[in-house]
Amino acid sequence: MSSAPYFSGNDDDEYVQTRLNAPMPWIGAYVAAASVVCALAMAADVVYGFRCKKLWFPCKFFSLNATSLTLLAVALKLPVDLTTNMWAVTDRLAKVSSLAFMSTATANFVTSLGSMGDQEIIMNVTALSILVITVFVDVFIQIAEMRPFIHRHLIFPEEVLVAVFMILLLFLLVSSAIMVLSTKRYLDGKYQEMHSAVLSQELRDMRQVTTQGLRALVEKYWVMAQTSNPQFVIAGSAICTACGVICALVFLITAEAEIRMILVHKRLVHTASVYGNSTTWILIVQSIGVIVGSVAPLLRWCMAIKFRCSSEIRNFCFSRDEFKIREYWTERLVQWKGSSSASGIRHRKFRKFVHDAKGLTLDQFMNIQIFIILSSKLILVVSTSLLCPFYLCFQRIERLRMQRRINSLPRDADQSGAVADLRFYALRLDGEVQLPNDALKSITDEVDDVFKIGRIQGSNSLLQFLRASHSFNGVIAFDSNQVPSLHYREPPNCWSLPVVTLTSIAISLPRIPRESVDGLISSVRRGLSYAKLIEKCLYNSGDLANIRKAAETWAEVELYRKWQGVDLGKLSRESDNSKKSLENLATVAIKTVLDFKRKTGGCLMMSNPLNWPDNIVSANSMYRISQTILSIHNQSDHHDEQQQADEHLFQLLSDMIADILSACLTNLSRVITMKCHRNAIEERERSVFEAALLLGETEEILELLWGRELPISPDSEQAAYIDGWRSVMELDNGIQLNALSSSENDPPENSGDHVFIKIMED
Repeated sequence: MSSAPYFSGNDDDEYVQTRLNAPMPWIGAYVAAASVVCALAMAADVVYGFRCKKLWFPCKFFSLNATSLTLLAVALKLPVDLTTNMWAVTDRLAKVSSLAFMSTATANFVTSLGSMGDQEIIMNVTALSILVITVFVDVFIQIAEMRPFIHRHLIFPEEVLVAVFMILLLFLLVSSAIMVLSTKRYLDGKYQEMHSAVLSQELRDMRQVTTQGLRALVEKYWVMAQTSNPQFVIAGSAICTACGVICALVFLITAEAEIRMILVHKRLVHTASVYGNSTTWILIVQSIGVIVGSVAPLLRWCMAIKFRCSSEIRNFCFSRDEFKIREYWTERLVQWKGSSSASGIRHRKFRKFVHDAKGLTLDQFMNIQIFIILSSKLILVVSTSLLCPFYLCFQRIERLRMQRRINSLPRDADQSGAVADLRFYALRLDGEVQLPNDALKSITDEVDDVFKIGRIQGSNSLLQFLRASHSFNGVIAFDSNQVPSLHYREPPNCWSLPVVTLTSIAISLPRIPRESVDGLISSVRRGLSYAKLIEKCLYNSGDLANIRKAAETWAEVELYRKWQGVDLGKLSRESDNSKKSLENLATVAIKTVLDFKRKTGGCLMMSNPLNWPDNIVSANSMYRISQTILSIHNQSDHHDEQQQADEHLFQLLSDMIADILSACLTNLSRVITMKCHRNAIEERERSVFEAALLLGETEEILELLWGRELPISPDSEQAAYIDGWRSVMELDNGIQLNALSSSENDPPENSGDHVFIKIMED
């Protein structure tokens, strides 16, 4: 029987230590990998900012959250390691680079506070504070314990400076968090005031809606959403400017430390710790991360200077008003101070003591907050004073170059006028500078780019398909009141359900060329995407839920050419004529509905069609529409060849679908208008983007539809529902309604069974 080798004394300790140190290079590689992920996320934000021409660089990929904090905690393994000997050149530089990496990450986190709710801000800022303070304390514990050995290396000054800057950046981030908690309310108030003004103007112009009017409306809300975006406001604030300055200093200190170590020790790659060569990788990755992560804070700093150096507001930065402390900077601290505290303590003296202690503490925090704000504003003013001459010189050169482009002068003049009109809708906090024309033009250029993307993504096939429709008669023609009901109450309709049902019938017709069927499906697919969007936006929550869900059979129809298990392609091939296909579909639908009625018996809940399962609603729609088409087919001229008769019926179905989609898509203007406004401040930018994209995609469709005489006003509540259109059109045509609206005095429930027996006998 074998036994483990025996060690004693120092040999045993050395063996254990060797075994413990063995995985340390892999741990170092893990640290490097976590640093790579963070660096890539910061780089992604930089690329996204340049690509979207948002040089204030919103935090989209690298935000303050649990994931990023966990990755940073891993990346900061070296600074918090107090037991490992790390006195070689690379080891010491790796510690400095880790601290610089954390400082850069903190500077990048500042704007992400604008995308969080109040509770998220408090929780995430608290977690980051714990992490940064822990690292800061560990670094200074190590420095204090190693004071007798400071003369043995030359890296402590940079390490101390970067650690101090790291804690300063944390203070700036906390100060921004306090400001953001109040700023959102201010921005939301200004947005609601502007929304009321735009809404009143929209109500005045509602009768003269055009695509140009919709485009102007989207542009207004785009400017409002962009300029009221808390991330955008933070990016232009004095605190974010101070973060950019400190981030630049951290970058310079890190570069200086690496250059100095190369000059002093004649080499940079030299490790002596148990982390091995992984320390080199950590140093390389985190140094690159510092470089990449410094881009966004530095350009935000430059953006703030550019705003203040513009010719319209050049003298603003030197006024006393610049150093005025606005209410929103300290409002949340004042609220916390005035709130009741220690309510769970019964003794009055203890409650008083706790309340006074809280008040004194918050007073100190308020003083610190004011000091940070004033210091940040001073940094911004000094930066502007130093760099403004260079910017103005560059601006003059740029203007001289633009003057040579004579051909573009009329267009530029028009754009300047448009920008001036939109300035009224640019929202800014009290005390903040107004946006210069070039910054506002950059914002309007963004929405123009979205319009262009929408036009590229627009469907020409759907536009051509809708042009084949010259009226809206298909809205009432697809379902005849003469078709007997299978139930004493008929379910209501939504836009998408009859479109899916009519398309399923069209696919089942025999002798129809494949390219015609594929073209119809392609057009319907795009039209249904808009129809479902209209239903989602204009219908109340849960309104016609089962009816709309019944239209989800479209996925089966489009992908597999099946309807509730019936192979439409096989039905098309096996049917002798169109009448046979329609009868087969009607038979399946009738059996499905009446089998369901027999199983549910006298269930009161199931007697209401709004409670029917979606497959039963779909089957009832198939029965009614197929019976309607059969009656139209039976009344048509049968002297044509069968091929021509089938093609004629296919064209009839296509025209009905086009009519229904045309009526439905007249509601797009309301959807675009609704998407322009969102109460939630975090959703506005995305919602206006969707509105601009939708307008770009459907601009030609709207122009086509508005060129027709509409039987119902687009702003009417009835216009959102197909049953509303049917009611208006049937009344206009003198047709009396019967099936769509029923009462308690309707025929008894078993009347559908008689219909079924009669149809099956026929």
